[in-house]
Amino acid sequence: MQLVLVGAGATFALAGGIVACSGPGGPGSLDTATTGRVAVSVDETFGPILQAQLDTFSQLYPLAHVRMAFQAEEKVMQALMSDSVKVAVVPRELTAAELAEFQKQTISPRILRIGVDGLAIVLNRDNPDSLLTVAQLRDIYTGKTGQWSQVSGRKTLGAINVVFDNNQSSTSRFVRDSVTRGVALTPKAYAATSNPALLDYVATHPSAIGVVGVSWISDQDDPKAMSFMRKVRVASITARPNPKVDDFIQPYQVHLAEKTPQQIAEHPDLQNYPLRRNLYLISREARAGLGTGFASFVAGKNGQLIFQKSGLLPAQMQARIVTTNQL
Repeated sequence: MQLVLVGAGATFALAGGIVACSGPGGPGSLDTATTGRVAVSVDETFGPILQAQLDTFSQLYPLAHVRMAFQAEEKVMQALMSDSVKVAVVPRELTAAELAEFQKQTISPRILRIGVDGLAIVLNRDNPDSLLTVAQLRDIYTGKTGQWSQVSGRKTLGAINVVFDNNQSSTSRFVRDSVTRGVALTPKAYAATSNPALLDYVATHPSAIGVVGVSWISDQDDPKAMSFMRKVRVASITARPNPKVDDFIQPYQVHLAEKTPQQIAEHPDLQNYPLRRNLYLISREARAGLGTGFASFVAGKNGQLIFQKSGLLPAQMQARIVTTNQL
């Protein structure tokens, strides 16, 4: 039996895809779907993949000038709500309070799911404890487990050193929401200020444990991603109780693809990677301007192929179970 990823055969588009509303400088328009200027704010966790999207978009449309800022999730949303940017890319949908604020502004935001991300738990290469359960992670991130000896009985590493990229980052929020389930993070957690700084910190501190978006370490054609990958090791995770060795999985695309309960019941060896999250593009544009054009590109065929190459799961990719004869 194999799990095969296949494209859905369709593309997303905002406002009917990339179409020009009028020529540059046309009446009543300062930009079109492929020309002009627009500000976009992106959760810095997705810096490498969105920079790749922007590079390709800019090559295809040289008259399109997208000013992209990479920030912590909270700052991204503040910029979107204050109209400092027209488009935001974050790993969550709008909250009820944000939707209410948009309603006050008489804005109808458009929310588009563009991919699926996996959070990678990264360890120092000298750390032998590379198989972790979600329950163990919960105890580590709340401070209940403070020594590596409590994880596997090994006493060589000493105290666990928890590190995040940023106190306001989407990864720290995800850990609070989905791993510790609302319980406060250990006060001993260290903020490294950026994802590259986090990876360098883990690489030089044997007792450290960090969390990054998979695109920072998964694109095999990106020399920077491969240099980070050589510095750290990625832990294998499972949410199953009393797991076997084969139950632990990493955030590969095949594991990011959501399996239905029926698929898992029919194929017990399958499971969903427990630290997965959807990635959304949110636009506040009132018309089909350059922000809409960029969104259409990211959600379309070319943009989705860039996601696939980077290690994230494109929103348009589905999982299909294929049974094969064993030789």
